[in-house]
Amino acid sequence: MELDMKGDAREGLLTIDLQALGDNYCDLRARLGADSRCGAVVKADAYGLGAARVAPVLYGLGCRDFFVATEGEGQRLRELIGTDARIVVLTGVRPGFEMECAHSALVPTLFTLAQVRAWVAACERAAVAAPCAVKVDSGMTRLGMTAEEFDQLLADRALLQAANIEILLSHLACADEPAHPQNAAQLRDFRRAGERLRAECPKVELSLANSSGIFLGPEYHFDIARPGSALYGINPSPGAPNPMRPVVELSLPVIQKRHVSDERFVGYGATQAVSPGSWLAVARGGYADGILRAQGGRGCGWACGRRLPIVGRVSMDSTVFDISALSDAERESLASIQVLNAELTVDEVGGYANTIGYEILTSLGHRYFRRYLEN
Repeated sequence: MELDMKGDAREGLLTIDLQALGDNYCDLRARLGADSRCGAVVKADAYGLGAARVAPVLYGLGCRDFFVATEGEGQRLRELIGTDARIVVLTGVRPGFEMECAHSALVPTLFTLAQVRAWVAACERAAVAAPCAVKVDSGMTRLGMTAEEFDQLLADRALLQAANIEILLSHLACADEPAHPQNAAQLRDFRRAGERLRAECPKVELSLANSSGIFLGPEYHFDIARPGSALYGINPSPGAPNPMRPVVELSLPVIQKRHVSDERFVGYGATQAVSPGSWLAVARGGYADGILRAQGGRGCGWACGRRLPIVGRVSMDSTVFDISALSDAERESLASIQVLNAELTVDEVGGYANTIGYEILTSLGHRYFRRYLEN
């Protein structure tokens, strides 16, 4: 069933399968033990697929722990889902905006001692007992309290009790490499941090596992898992078959077909030539639409059951494909070329562009005609 369509069909068709996304959530949730809940990361507009459509589906399946990147994302999400859902802002709260965060019923992630102090001071001035989350750095060396700061927090019992900490978080750096020794090291350090915090604040919940972390085993699951990429069809276990259903298809309209009678260079910089007798199709859609420039000469599209190589550099608004392998009848009827589907996955496409599926999804432009499907 088509739930909604928006955009211009002449600019390409982006199909987002909300049923597949929901199935992925249920699959991930089933991998957790009875003592672990499955949250959902819907930051960056649900990885570019539209939080306004994605979040209500997840909420309808029972998800009550949502994770966003910014306060603005959290405020928009709060308008979409029930007040019984918890929305955690992973990049914290801007100084001076603590009460705006609290009044929007958002839970900021605090990752410095100064932030905890500022949060407590703001809540005390407003006579508000708003919850927060605290993040410790267990080895990612990105956001998170250092071991020294965390020691200082635990030593200041008055601050600790006033902070109203609901969740302790950390983030795995190498979860998609199960044999990497850093996984075990981070697990050890995070478990120890959780035990120490719970000795003072027994109701604090613990959250470590991202999408790939779920597949590392139950010891990584703790109270709340927070999958993101796997919900949207990205393989959480690179090198192994993808257990997730594909969520997106993207078709680009063909706007010109041409026969090349002699050897010709194609595209900017004359980086690639085609042989005499080749057939080319120019499709509407380029790097302004998420067809990354690095795919030129490496990536491919899909039509008539086969891969069609991208030829030359990808332009801002167009991409050239070699359609010589198609029959005359197939070329004649060719109206569009898919650049994402079940056969041409976001992970594969990311590889062509020397990047990851995350960037492919979050780079998809806004000119496409978006079709949302749900059974």
